Amino acid sequence: MAEKKFQVEIVTPRRTVFQGEATLIALPGVVGPFQVLVHHAPLLTALEVGNIRIVSPEGKEEHFATSGGFVEVRNNVVTVIAETVEPSAEIDIERARRARDRAEQRIVQARTTPGSGIDTARAHAALARSINRLKTAGI
Repeated sequence: MAEKKFQVEIVTPRRTVFQGEATLIALPGVVGPFQVLVHHAPLLTALEVGNIRIVSPEGKEEHFATSGGFVEVRNNVVTVIAETVEPSAEIDIERARRARDRAEQRIVQARTTPGSGIDTARAHAALARSINRLKTAGI
């Protein structure tokens, strides 16, 4: 029977977040979400804020929140390199809610107080990251 699994490694500057086998990995590409299966063509592409889903050979799913990064697919090895990646089980829900609330407040403040000096692009990015963390945690 043909091999239906491949190796996955997810790394950040601080640690290896995941290392193991998978039959599928779904990733948030900058031009849209995509999936990788065994024998995928070589690929190097950027990732955006989103959810990474890995399906193990046993059928178990694991979810990770990422703030973006890069993925390389080559010779049945998928390597994700990202600034931040959090397994769903490690997400601090209250911290993510506080980050969401802060970002929303900064966006409102920027709209209602011209010349406030608030970086709205940064506030919107923080909002997207916090919402993604909450979604990945199942909230």
